[in-house]
Amino acid sequence: MRWTSERAWEWYRGLPWLCGFNYVPSTAVNSTAMWQQKTFDLPTIERELSWAQEIGFNCCRVFLQYLVWEADAEGFRQRFAQLLEVVSSRGLRTLPILFDDCAFAGKEPYLGLQDEPIPGIHNSGWTASPGRSRVLDESYWPRLEDYVTDTIGQFARDERILAWDIYNEPGNDDMGVKSLPLLRIAFDWAYEAQPTQPLTTGIWSGNLPEINAALGELCDIVSFHDYFVLEATQKLVEELKGLGRPLLCTEWMRRGHGSHFETHLPYFRSENIGSFFWGLVNGHTQTHFPWGSSPHAPEPQIWFHDLLTSQGEPHNAAEVALIRQQILGIVV
Repeated sequence: MRWTSERAWEWYRGLPWLCGFNYVPSTAVNSTAMWQQKTFDLPTIERELSWAQEIGFNCCRVFLQYLVWEADAEGFRQRFAQLLEVVSSRGLRTLPILFDDCAFAGKEPYLGLQDEPIPGIHNSGWTASPGRSRVLDESYWPRLEDYVTDTIGQFARDERILAWDIYNEPGNDDMGVKSLPLLRIAFDWAYEAQPTQPLTTGIWSGNLPEINAALGELCDIVSFHDYFVLEATQKLVEELKGLGRPLLCTEWMRRGHGSHFETHLPYFRSENIGSFFWGLVNGHTQTHFPWGSSPHAPEPQIWFHDLLTSQGEPHNAAEVALIRQQILGIVV
């Protein structure tokens, strides 16, 4: 059953200001590579999340992958538990994502060795979860239900889980409202697992009013994605406040387009809006290149996304200093 707004606020008031990031290990080209047994890179995860701990972050958002669960549910759960332990041991909590319509690679998700990154291309290997064909084929949904109830059920009372993000950007990759039936029923499945953590899915596009309306009815806490200038962010926040629930911005930060740490992070802090920028480390996803970049594009002087290199060096040391100040509540 959906939380009341009173319960949502009671939960939120018990938290520090949430300041975190989206996390894909630098050695993973997509969520399949992140979770498959052969490419699950625990040493890299441990190292990179230690950098996050040093900065002072308290939460992270991670993408799960249905196909890996389908092929090896027990192994997937074990690896997920390992990640939760690494995150928790560094003073952070995890916001896992079960489904995802983003498919930058232009293909269905697949098991086995994943494609190497195409030089110069933003997120060239990223595939969806569970993928277009399974979203549209309702005969497949019993397995998707098993995935949701098994994954949430196993960790329904685990305090290392901050909340559950049921579906990243439903309707992306030209899916539109075709993703709405799965979105709705996935929330039903999730509530059946009786998690102690709240459920959410981010409002991410003004061109999907049906999906946005559904999310206003389904979510325990309201989350949103915003890659625009601060004035646009402030306008969206004022609209979302009308839903009467705590707010998390679960994707943001696009250098060169008005969405910067210095513009947005103090605002999120002042409004007590949870913050998850994209992303902690630069790596095989190549999200330092802009959306729509061309093959073999030259390395950008100013990165599009990402805070740290794969060696742990800041792209811009002033950004890290600002983040630390905001986490400590120092007004700058």
